Amino acid sequence: VQLQASGGGSVQAGGSLRLSCTDSRRTFSNNAVGWFRQVPGKEREFVARIGWNGGLPSYSDSVKGRFTISRDRTKSTVYLQMNSLKPEDTAVYYCAAATTAYSGPDSASYRYWGKGTLVTVSS
Repeated sequence: VQLQASGGGSVQAGGSLRLSCTDSRRTFSNNAVGWFRQVPGKEREFVARIGWNGGLPSYSDSVKGRFTISRDRTKSTVYLQMNSLKPEDTAVYYCAAATTAYSGPDSASYRYWGKGTLVTVSS
């Protein structure tokens, strides 16, 4: 598994972005995938996760109703659609793959991590 996150950028509050997480080796189709974010000086925070077949999507309370996680197994890509963005969503976003078909919000459950992509939301 080799992950690459993309799609970050700068947007005004209320705007939208879609992040993509692609496995260049196309080997994570049977793995749960999660999105996490981190602000400098703070701990990495769980955002969303999805099961191997697109089932059991789950979100943190802070993004529920605004973010949607999905995956396209044919493209070995997991997406994070972010709507109604707020300044407090500003962070570096990371995608990660677990070694199991389903996984929880604990970052320790994810073995493979991609480099992050920066999201900046201005007020």
